Amino acid sequence: MSLLSTTPIMAFSATTDAARAKAFYQDQLGLRLIGDEPFALVFDAGGTMLRVQKVKEVRGAQYTALGWQVPDIRAKVEELEKAGVKFEHYGFPGQDEKGIWTPPGSTTKVAWFKDPDGNTLSLTQF
Repeated sequence: MSLLSTTPIMAFSATTDAARAKAFYQDQLGLRLIGDEPFALVFDAGGTMLRVQKVKEVRGAQYTALGWQVPDIRAKVEELEKAGVKFEHYGFPGQDEKGIWTPPGSTTKVAWFKDPDGNTLSLTQF
């Protein structure tokens, strides 16, 4: 029985300012806008539907809400920096000047940034 194992997943985020979120996700992150619906902005994120819900209040999560798996994190960080994205620096041991963190004993690399509503987003290279 497959239940949901063969059904495409979609992602969600939220915004209190649809115009600002549209500019960030479309212009700075380069996602293709599929629709601007009454309750959400809809983007194509590499074949996954991302619905940025239009809400009255965003309660920032204390964890990563949305992330992308990338083959070359340094190149992607530099590309996004040129588009105006600011990366977070948490002071973790192993976090470099670009904000790319390599956990102790691992080859995985992670970099975090925030959208205009304070949602924590990330890039990960495995």
